[in-house]
Amino acid sequence: MAQTTKKSAAKKSGTASGFTADERAAMKERAAELKGAGGRGAKKKADEAQACLDKIAEMGDADRALAERIHAVVTSVAPDLDAKTWYGMPAYARDGKVLCFFKPGEKFGARYATFGFTDTAQLDDGNVWPTEYAIADLTDADVKRLEKIVEQAASR
Repeated sequence: MAQTTKKSAAKKSGTASGFTADERAAMKERAAELKGAGGRGAKKKADEAQACLDKIAEMGDADRALAERIHAVVTSVAPDLDAKTWYGMPAYARDGKVLCFFKPGEKFGARYATFGFTDTAQLDDGNVWPTEYAIADLTDADVKRLEKIVEQAASR
């Protein structure tokens, strides 16, 4: 009886497949990004940058304010990175590979947003290092810290 109850609860919550509705929506957004990834050159980069700004503009007030500051940090410290979307979130890439991304808290019902880095980021520090940072607010000191992290992550 307990197994049947768990299966029924999973179906109701949308997790029978192992993914929440928000996660499935993010995967659909990623599939659409890949489908629309055709094209080349300046127009493609401009379209991707606009898609990133559009995603930021769609966010609720709190996440949008954070995303705008993160966008300003990344574009000023690492202007060679290309703004784009990744799983429907603002991201910044080099040579088509995402280096860092902003995950709004409201997108997945989290109590805070995060700013994360993929394995292409140059953040290695011994055997253990952080790859994602929780962001509840951004003071000027926090921005300075993130500038240093992005500078290190984007170094070649």
